[in-house]
Amino acid sequence: QVRLLESGGGLVQPGGSLTLSCVPSGPIFNLNGMGWYRQAPGKERELVAFMEPGDDIVYADSVKDRFTISRDNPKNTLYLQMNDLKPEDTAVYYCNWKTLDGWGPEDYWGQGTQVTVSS
Repeated sequence: QVRLLESGGGLVQPGGSLTLSCVPSGPIFNLNGMGWYRQAPGKERELVAFMEPGDDIVYADSVKDRFTISRDNPKNTLYLQMNDLKPEDTAVYYCNWKTLDGWGPEDYWGQGTQVTVSS
């Protein structure tokens, strides 16, 4: 089973920046979009940013103009550049890759990486 491997989380002060990375442990075929979600303590997992087929991108209103999702195709890596971080951005961040083939849709998730924004 292919796994998504995340890295780049950590502790940062308000106003700081972090870049998260996500790379699969093996090949993933029939890709149908990829993105980042986050879950803060006591809250439901929420969408942060998603890159749809055709490269249309959706951002949560709370992160627009601060976060940027991107993909490096040769490296098969998904990134989330996070700038001007705020305490309310503190959460576990998960990458998600979606596939779609004749058997139906499937979701791949990373193990999560902790992002803590605090002074």
